[in-house]
Amino acid sequence: MPAVGFTEEQIKRYSRHILLPEVGGVGQRKLLQSSALVVGAGGLGSPALLYLAAAGVGRLGVADGDVVELSNLQRQVIHGTSDLGKSKALSAEASIREINPDCEVEVIPERLTAGNIRDVVRRFDVVLDGSDNFPTRFLVADCCWFERVPLVSAAVLWFEGHLMTILPGEGNPCYRCFIPEPPPAGIIPSCREAGVLGAVVGAMGTLQTVEALKLLLGVGASMSEHLLVYDALDCTFTRVRRKVDPGCPLCSSHPTVTDLQEYEYTCVVEEDVKG
Repeated sequence: MPAVGFTEEQIKRYSRHILLPEVGGVGQRKLLQSSALVVGAGGLGSPALLYLAAAGVGRLGVADGDVVELSNLQRQVIHGTSDLGKSKALSAEASIREINPDCEVEVIPERLTAGNIRDVVRRFDVVLDGSDNFPTRFLVADCCWFERVPLVSAAVLWFEGHLMTILPGEGNPCYRCFIPEPPPAGIIPSCREAGVLGAVVGAMGTLQTVEALKLLLGVGASMSEHLLVYDALDCTFTRVRRKVDPGCPLCSSHPTVTDLQEYEYTCVVEEDVKG
């Protein structure tokens, strides 16, 4: 019987999952015993955290050192007006507990650095990167590769979103196979400079969650060999093939990146490239 071992409340809460042949009672049990770290409780992290909690992922990590600002509320739907000035990580925790009080939440209300990120990442089964700057993005991607933790990464600017999954291991392209180094300051504008449609960020954060849940359940095909590009204005999704770069500074046979690196923050990328 698929629901054996669940409480009556859990059967009701997760009934629509249990009805799915690809999930069922066995899959829901996997989710309840799984963990996911979301880096950034912003535009991407907001829907990701809400849907991961609703799905019944047993333990969630929320890493964010910022506080809630008024300009965030256009897209960061896990926070409300009453949360202005509060820690984003703590605000997100309150929303998660409201959705699913059985979900264990680990709050990391600080910026991840080369000194603390390994101890955080290795405690989780999957990482979703919702950070808002290239230094953190590369730090998270490199750490997940070294710690052999799957990573689901997304980015949004204007009306366009990108999504990819990184499965650490030989034969799989890493993040640096796609972007070897952070772009120079000023090349890619921030959302403060260029703007972003809030709902596009929500769509990409939700797609990140779908990919993470598929990894935790062990179902479907991942985006580990593709980049998904969403153009909201044209209402199109395009899959672009990704391959291992034989000269990659991280995953090639002669890597130049052999330990975590912290790149300098600048005002251009620090505000909000991802949400």
